[in-house]
Amino acid sequence: LPKGVLNIVTGPGETVGEALARHPGVDKLAFTGETLTGKEIMRAAADTLKRVSLELGGKSPNIVFADADIEEAVKGALMGIFFNQGECCCAASRLFLETKIHDKFMDQMVSFASKMRVGDPLDPKTEMGPLISEAQFNKVMDYIDTGKEEGAELACGGKSMESDGYFVRPTIFDNVRNDMKIAREEIFGPVVSALTFKSIDEAIESGNQTPYGLAAAVWTKDIKKAHAAARQLRAGTVWINTYNAFDAASPFGGYKQSGFGRELGIHSLELYTQIKSVWVNLS
Repeated sequence: LPKGVLNIVTGPGETVGEALARHPGVDKLAFTGETLTGKEIMRAAADTLKRVSLELGGKSPNIVFADADIEEAVKGALMGIFFNQGECCCAASRLFLETKIHDKFMDQMVSFASKMRVGDPLDPKTEMGPLISEAQFNKVMDYIDTGKEEGAELACGGKSMESDGYFVRPTIFDNVRNDMKIAREEIFGPVVSALTFKSIDEAIESGNQTPYGLAAAVWTKDIKKAHAAARQLRAGTVWINTYNAFDAASPFGGYKQSGFGRELGIHSLELYTQIKSVWVNLS
């Protein structure tokens, strides 16, 4: 690259990040991170009216209907929440199960999660590594304690490992209510909350009861039902019978407090270009 095309400036957000957000020489900001930080960036950018795009937090609903391929849906649910130790903005942290398949699904998911190999991320046999920092480890453990206090049933996990590093075992809460803190707030760790529903309308209503809207998933063999759910879910990405599928041509971004603007695809180019009208009198 020619000199000056790419400049990397490192440092904490309250100094480097704020300076970039406020500087009149910066025309566009793109931020990926926590929702509260995104709000601070918008406030800092307001004085110069620079363009901002934000890809923020999520509390994504993963909805499994009774007519789904249960084995595939279990695999998808495990990948959706335990990929990258749950430190993923679109993590499937709310698992909605149709009542009639709840017991069968939970038995399979808990069985798999309990056997996951947690340890050194450089070991090829490891299936889940440590959290990013001590602060994040403590935050996740606090949420787990809160889930227990709120009356959710701890189906597996819920504890750290007795080893060096910030390891948290894959954690599944059952019998969760949508108004519980563990179902409302982004934990950003390997913790999933399981809830039940009886109809597609109930699933959609409960899935949308969140300030976030980054992603969602629907598992069913009925494609009409899948598309009906996808239309009504307020999320920037809806996966059908899969999870964490991405492509450079497909835009990614959120609704509501998950941010605005889209990464990837042609829509991302619109964030970094301006439209100009030029009129010429040829007479």
